[in-house]
Amino acid sequence: MAKLSVNVNKIATLRNARGGGAPDLMGFVGHIIAFGAHGITVHPRADRRHITPDDARAVVRGVKAVETNFEGDVREEFLDLVLECRPTQCTLVPVQPGEVTSNHGWAVAQWAFLLAPVVARIKQEGIRVSLFVEPGDTASVRAAASIGADRIEIYTEPYAAAFLRGEPGAELDRVLRSAQAADQCGLQVNAGHDLTHLNLPLLVRQVPNLAEVSIGHHLISHALLVGMERAVGDYLKAAQG
Repeated sequence: MAKLSVNVNKIATLRNARGGGAPDLMGFVGHIIAFGAHGITVHPRADRRHITPDDARAVVRGVKAVETNFEGDVREEFLDLVLECRPTQCTLVPVQPGEVTSNHGWAVAQWAFLLAPVVARIKQEGIRVSLFVEPGDTASVRAAASIGADRIEIYTEPYAAAFLRGEPGAELDRVLRSAQAADQCGLQVNAGHDLTHLNLPLLVRQVPNLAEVSIGHHLISHALLVGMERAVGDYLKAAQG
């Protein structure tokens, strides 16, 4: 099965919409871990619209039993936070100003001059590094290996959209090509974006070397209907294929 890392950004979004401390982010983090999740993911953005740097610090201080994953771009504030907090994993994601959510992967060869020293510096602290890449972009997979990344995270929104249309085959093939290229390069494979408990089982069955999925929006949305314990359980089951 793929391991499940739960992105808790949306819990912080709800808290920030009202101000104050409800819902209690770290309280939910504790529950999510108790319900069986293998990791906690946060993506602190520059505009602080959900996870703040202090939230990220609290996650690393409070989470010991499972892995922590910080997602973000290569701006100085985020990288300083990563080096300060030393999460288990840092996932580097390209960010465009004003975007609602991440919407593309790195063209790694093009940006290797920027990414290579960042990857090396983060790894000096013993932090695993993953690079967010487009499905089917095997050149970026090979480039990620060449600059020392440990993993890739395959952007799965195109697969999720194709699944909703009832025709996932071509997009699933693109994901699989990237996963196979990663395996050939000695990289482990993560995946994330728009994954649900409905489209995840097919992905896991077809991509046998999938190590981890990072899921936030749809898991939290599902939890509004069925409760957090059931939601985490449904996604853990889905991650078994």
